[in-house]
Amino acid sequence: MTNLLNNQWPMLLLVFLAVTGITLGLAMWLNRRAGVQQRLDQVGSVGLRSPGLEGRAEWHAKVVKAVGPVARLSAPKEGWDGSSLRVRFMQAGLREKSWPALYFAAKTVLALGLPGLFLMITGLVAVQLSTNAHLIFLLLLAGIGYYLPNGILARLVSWRKTEIQDALPDALDLMTVCVEAGLGLDAAMNRAASEIGMRSQALEDELNLVALELRMGVKREVALRNLALRTGVDDVASFVAMIVQADRFGTNVAEALRIQGETMRVHRRLRAEERAAKIPLKLLFPLIFFIFPSLMLVLMGPAMISIYRVLLPTMGGGGG
Repeated sequence: MTNLLNNQWPMLLLVFLAVTGITLGLAMWLNRRAGVQQRLDQVGSVGLRSPGLEGRAEWHAKVVKAVGPVARLSAPKEGWDGSSLRVRFMQAGLREKSWPALYFAAKTVLALGLPGLFLMITGLVAVQLSTNAHLIFLLLLAGIGYYLPNGILARLVSWRKTEIQDALPDALDLMTVCVEAGLGLDAAMNRAASEIGMRSQALEDELNLVALELRMGVKREVALRNLALRTGVDDVASFVAMIVQADRFGTNVAEALRIQGETMRVHRRLRAEERAAKIPLKLLFPLIFFIFPSLMLVLMGPAMISIYRVLLPTMGGGGG
């Protein structure tokens, strides 16, 4: 029986690969229009999507109710609505009520859970540490657990700012074309928001919020300054200042948009060149610590083996 299986395993492997390939091919053929339909649905629904996770109020309420008691241990007692942390949540695109509760609950759980996990592991492994070492490790893990959500939030803010900053020149080009075609600035922003969603969902959400504020009767200057505050991007702040000055002094908005778009494209190209210039420096440490040792081992390994086999016995025979 064993010999039979040893002789037939290549055929069994081929049969398995053939069945797997036929199954995958059939699945791809049946779903051949799914990707196109998804793309068409995405194009058709641009501008209709609500920003963030709105519409899930019941789920948010359950989350806040579940983690509320734990979150209150780390949440500030007062001044939360006007704090800089609230602004950072807006800049990260986390506008739902459940996100602050999850954030403060994570700070509490990590600050208490990591030291507890360390005590449990040291108890199971029976690691012998002094009292001072235990205290230092516990304080260090508690600090890491408390400030880890801060680092994650900062990373989310940075990613979103980069996305908006890179997509803003394209949105300005769309606004310029719309304004030159005869649309007003508000209609041009709405049109740009409906088209820029294929490039940046974050910028689309922000422009849609500006449109909603304008429909509610908020002044354009206030709505645009709220846009600059929510994004925290310097290019958006300069764009807002340019629009406010154009409205105030009655200058040509299309020309101002064109100049602003060209300036931001230059800035985007310079940022890309800066990132490209940093690549050799970033590759230096992997080359030194990972690639060069393996390369030296491959190049010098045979020579060292030959030296070990030939030279050392000769030196030992000469010494004898």
